[in-house]
Amino acid sequence: MSASEKKRAEWLDAGFWERLDRLEGRHQSVQAKHDSARRGLERLTPNELQELRQAWQRYCEVIAELDETTAEFEALRRV
Repeated sequence: MSASEKKRAEWLDAGFWERLDRLEGRHQSVQAKHDSARRGLERLTPNELQELRQAWQRYCEVIAELDETTAEFEALRRV
């Protein structure tokens, strides 16, 4: 370890290293979930993919409607 690395390590408190360790563990866990989800998507049949696309499209449409109505509520509150 160089002198600058040692100073940096001493400069950072124990709380930082604890947070870093937790974040690294969480990142590894989320990465594993991502990999598992991706593998699951890769196993879908063409029919299942079409159903998923249709469900996703409907979800996006509903979210757009929800955003629109929320904006209308916000506009009414400002009046």
